[in-house]
Amino acid sequence: MKATLLPPPPPAKRRRGPRVAVLALFLCSLLVPLAFLFDRSQSGYVTTDERRRQEVVLPEFHHVEKADGDGTVNGLNQDAPKKTPKVNSGGLQKHKQTDRHTSRISTKPKVLPSPKVDPSEAVKESTQGTREVSKVRKRLDKGTNTDEVENEKACQLEFGSYCLWSREHKVVMKDSIVKRLKDQLFVARSYYPSIAKLEGQEELTVLMKQNIQDHERVLSVSTVDADLPSFINKKMEQMEQTIARAKSCTVDCRNVDRKLRQILDMTEDEAHFHMKQSAFLYNLGAQTLPKSHHCLSMRHYVILSKNILAASVVINSTVNSSKDPKKIIFHILTDAQNFYAMKYWFDKKSYREAAVHVVNYEDIIKEKLTKFNVRHLYLSEEFRVLVRSTEQPAGKTRMEYLSLFSHSHFFIPEIFKDLNKVVVLDDDVVVQRDLSFLWSLDMGDKVNGAIEFCGLRLGQVRNLLGSTTVDTKSCAWMSGINVINLDKWRKHKVTENYLLLLKKFLTKDETSLRAAAFPLSLLSFQHLIYPLDERLILSGLGYDYAIDEDVARSSAALHYNGNMKPWLELGIPSYRRYWKRFLTRDDKFMDECNIIP
Repeated sequence: MKATLLPPPPPAKRRRGPRVAVLALFLCSLLVPLAFLFDRSQSGYVTTDERRRQEVVLPEFHHVEKADGDGTVNGLNQDAPKKTPKVNSGGLQKHKQTDRHTSRISTKPKVLPSPKVDPSEAVKESTQGTREVSKVRKRLDKGTNTDEVENEKACQLEFGSYCLWSREHKVVMKDSIVKRLKDQLFVARSYYPSIAKLEGQEELTVLMKQNIQDHERVLSVSTVDADLPSFINKKMEQMEQTIARAKSCTVDCRNVDRKLRQILDMTEDEAHFHMKQSAFLYNLGAQTLPKSHHCLSMRHYVILSKNILAASVVINSTVNSSKDPKKIIFHILTDAQNFYAMKYWFDKKSYREAAVHVVNYEDIIKEKLTKFNVRHLYLSEEFRVLVRSTEQPAGKTRMEYLSLFSHSHFFIPEIFKDLNKVVVLDDDVVVQRDLSFLWSLDMGDKVNGAIEFCGLRLGQVRNLLGSTTVDTKSCAWMSGINVINLDKWRKHKVTENYLLLLKKFLTKDETSLRAAAFPLSLLSFQHLIYPLDERLILSGLGYDYAIDEDVARSSAALHYNGNMKPWLELGIPSYRRYWKRFLTRDDKFMDECNIIP
């Protein structure tokens, strides 16, 4: 069989399609990582933090940050068209931390075209993008209020009322240079691990490490610009030059990106920690404020005294009779001569959990209340009054000691401007029962809660009250224990009225000035007295021998008004024992005091 030879087939045409596809895939594999790194239009990295975050999508290129000193908003010049950022060979453009509100999009990074773009086209695209974004923002503006409300609720849910407080008390911190230092340190730390691995860059590595340590040392002691040293500008310039040299080196961009993410996550975690710590300290501060600042149950007692033993007995008896002494604060007004002795005594002594505050009355008047001319401390004034009985035809008379406020009492609202209610105690009072019920009294519009003494009416001393119009049927009142509503005092301008009345009375010397306390006290509180129960305090233990001891023993308080004070030898012996049992007898100085056992 003869074989027939066929002509060879024509050569097939070479197919170039697969080779082009392979080349394109190879180029894409190189461009995708670069596009991922240089994509500045959105947060292109994928978050790996498992902690819950609030995702908020914002339009790109429209996050407005604080303007720099040259009028350029961070990353976006308002006056010049946007320029295409330069890309260093193998390097990474300076990383700027985006705002916390910028979204983290967990999608594939956007593939950018080649960075070589004509400037005119870039301007055109930027302008067009801005217009499109403006349209998008107009559509989103309707839901802005809703988003703000939701963010506020989430903030309150996590950090409580601290969020509202921090926003209301937000102040502009003067730390712009400090923030720039932190930004430089942020970038330098991200480049340092990659530079340290490069051969031949030992000098740059040492220089970067030194600059990083210098920045850390400065920031450890500086929180605002005023704390920074004078040479800080030179340090910042050196760091900027070092960072520029690092950017010019060929480094592994993945390492720099990984380090940036790590530092960013650490910064966010630290900020979250400080936010939680601030919220905790805010709540702690609100709970541990001194009770006198915010708790209405604190009870302030005011005592005017020049006698250490007398004041000590008043405080000791009040504290021992109180059911809750830790809520009691005593303010002792004394003169300059006895101030340091008083302060030494009460600083050394402890009256259970009560607080004792000694005030130099004369210094306060001279330094802070110069408009008042009564600069010496005056204690409660006692006036001997002969009262004639109108029930018996023979007109039998009896003697009473009427104690009233002195001139110094009228400046209590000015001295204690932050208080709204006090109880004034005379230093010749002994408390035998708990007085906490006085703080719950509703005195209405009255100013002074006092014991009325209707054995003497203003009509009976009309000749001593001057030309001022008076209610002749009004009863006199007594000091000893007085509940003073300082808010009502200021409302009725009692101190101002007292000063006007003082000008009408001739006070040539100290004797006439002290005598003027009688009409001034009665007239200044006319129609402003709230009558207390007469059983609250038993008066007359300084002059009346006829008081039943059973009555004295059962009374809530004892008032030793009269000239026979219990600390004097001429004190009435049967009444002195109620006073002496509250003396501090274990003190070594007590042996030198002339106290009759």
